[in-house]
Amino acid sequence: MKTRCGDKVGIQMNTQYGDEVGIQMNTMYGNEVGIQMNTRYGDESRKETMLPQQQDQERVMYSEPNDEETQFANSDQFLFSEKSIRLGFIRKVYSILLCQLMVTCAFMTIFLYVHEVKEYSQKNIWLWIVAFVLTFVTIIAMACCETVRRNFPMNLIFLSIFTLCESYLLGAVASCYDAEAVLIAAGITAVVALSLTIFAFQTKWDFTMMGGLLFVFLIVLIVFGILAAILHNKILEIVYASIGALIFSAYLVFDTQMMMGGKHKYSLSPEEYIFAALNLYLDVINLFLFILRIVGAARN
Repeated sequence: MKTRCGDKVGIQMNTQYGDEVGIQMNTMYGNEVGIQMNTRYGDESRKETMLPQQQDQERVMYSEPNDEETQFANSDQFLFSEKSIRLGFIRKVYSILLCQLMVTCAFMTIFLYVHEVKEYSQKNIWLWIVAFVLTFVTIIAMACCETVRRNFPMNLIFLSIFTLCESYLLGAVASCYDAEAVLIAAGITAVVALSLTIFAFQTKWDFTMMGGLLFVFLIVLIVFGILAAILHNKILEIVYASIGALIFSAYLVFDTQMMMGGKHKYSLSPEEYIFAALNLYLDVINLFLFILRIVGAARN
């Protein structure tokens, strides 16, 4: 032990019992405090001298995360979970839509190439009426009743009934045109629908805010269609079909972005996969019908 008044006090003690334990403390009055402890049990540990400021930093370093860090981590985890749920929702919607379109194409093929079915549907008008009524009943039930479109398997049953009835009506309509015109219209519809879907996924424009405007255009289109049906003018019919194809093209982009969610202002809940598939199916079908009218009018 060494002591010098007014300067330093130093104490050092070393003890060895097969392994070393060393404790050293140095004190300077009015200047700084240093504490050093080294312990070795068979292996050497790192020696480190910590000042009071360093001790505070170490407490902060090894302390529990604060509320902001916890909130940030929870938000990242929530965003990752929401993104994975949304991707699963999109896959489910497009799987259902693909099944609907395959059933519709099968009905249209039967009506186009099996003349017995075509003649039978033309002679039995009551089938048209039944399919038409069931189509409206099922679509109103799915659109207005949340329990119908969300509860399994009721939602799939209603959607299947709607798809079968709508496919029958589309097959009957397609049988009134040449097979070549129907194939041309189907090809154009496929290209347009695929292009608009890619556009909806890539564009920065938010079409989800245009729902009210598109509904107004749809009302105008219905009134214009009634006028075109009364006048029976070829040019007016082509104009009507062109406007209809344009409106339902916009609806296809609108419904696609509603399904995507993300940064768009409005979006559908992941539980609404039946409603989302129904909207996209109606957009594609109506787009096909208007394009078919344009092709049919151009080919007389």
